[in-house]
Amino acid sequence: MNYILFDGPVRNALLPFTFTRPVADILVGIMTIRQKWEKYLGSTITTITEEYLSEKFPMVEMEENVMINAAYLPNDTLAEMVSNLTENQAIFKGEDVIAFFASENQEEVDFDSYEIIQYNEDCITIEHTWDIFSKNDAAIRQDFKYLTEDRTSQPIPKSVNVIAPENIFIEEGAKLEFVTLNASNGPIYIGKNSEIMEGTVIRGPFALCENAMVKMSAKVYGATTVGPGSRIGGEVKNSVLFANSNKGHEGFLGDSVLGEWCNIGADSNNSNLKNNYEEVKLWSYETEGFAKTGLQFCGLMMGDHSKCGINTMFNTGTVVGVSANIFGSGFPRNFVPSFSWGGAAGFTTYVTKKAFETARLVLSRRNIDFDATEQAILEHVFEETKKWRKD
Repeated sequence: MNYILFDGPVRNALLPFTFTRPVADILVGIMTIRQKWEKYLGSTITTITEEYLSEKFPMVEMEENVMINAAYLPNDTLAEMVSNLTENQAIFKGEDVIAFFASENQEEVDFDSYEIIQYNEDCITIEHTWDIFSKNDAAIRQDFKYLTEDRTSQPIPKSVNVIAPENIFIEEGAKLEFVTLNASNGPIYIGKNSEIMEGTVIRGPFALCENAMVKMSAKVYGATTVGPGSRIGGEVKNSVLFANSNKGHEGFLGDSVLGEWCNIGADSNNSNLKNNYEEVKLWSYETEGFAKTGLQFCGLMMGDHSKCGINTMFNTGTVVGVSANIFGSGFPRNFVPSFSWGGAAGFTTYVTKKAFETARLVLSRRNIDFDATEQAILEHVFEETKKWRKD
């Protein structure tokens, strides 16, 4: 069977992260949503996404296909139901479609003609940007159980102070000495060829993905995920870093999400709690206003390729778009449009020529080419977000 993940109606609610990727490629827990479904279904999975992303993330359609709503994270029960779908069948949870069977020559999908199978159990859904960190605890636990079941961890080095070692799994090639791991409140996963430097203290749930790093004497609270190739230092709480991003110095990052290729300057901090303890609101690209999150703790949402200089201060509930460059004293406003250059004193447009020069240098440090496909995606984002910039 051919499986295809589709963005669905949540795509706009997950901006700025879905400016540069399908919903399926959001990292939450230990794996991206696509990787989770591929593991559970034992199959390579493609995506239906925005046209300008389709060259990098192509769809493969075959004679018989099962379409899966990428907002839904798999579990054993749901994956079995999806794998058993046949012609003219669909899985719904209430009024929302989770998955449906579609043939290549099918002109339209009319669910009135389908056999509707209701899924009534709980499952994790990612429908808002803040779900990425607020549901990361549950996602780490679920991924940890799936990835480590019937497997044996690498031995925990003798120099490591450890609480609840049965909840710790170390992959091959990982390096850690003279650190403290407390997995009594949740599992700790240490990925292949990753490193935790000496003096670090970590409380689970925690996921350090392949080739990622925790720098010396960091303080890390769950539920935190450090994506492949990313680095953290200082103090981090309940945050998700996608691949190849750096928060490598002192400073606080809490209840936040960083996309790919982000960099947080030394001694930068974000607030995750309002002084009046009220519910945090975040900028919504759908309504072009501020939306209630239902959360008292909510920090920074930063899109791909964005960066901030040393000693940057972010207010509670700040949204930064793609390829923004923030610096200077004072608090920048709590919505920074994509391709903005500046800070509290004001912003100008970060022109694509300069932004692409930086991106090319940043990617080359990881031996990755900033090719025409990547450039075309960012050019599209530049045009799409122009209306929010004010020069």
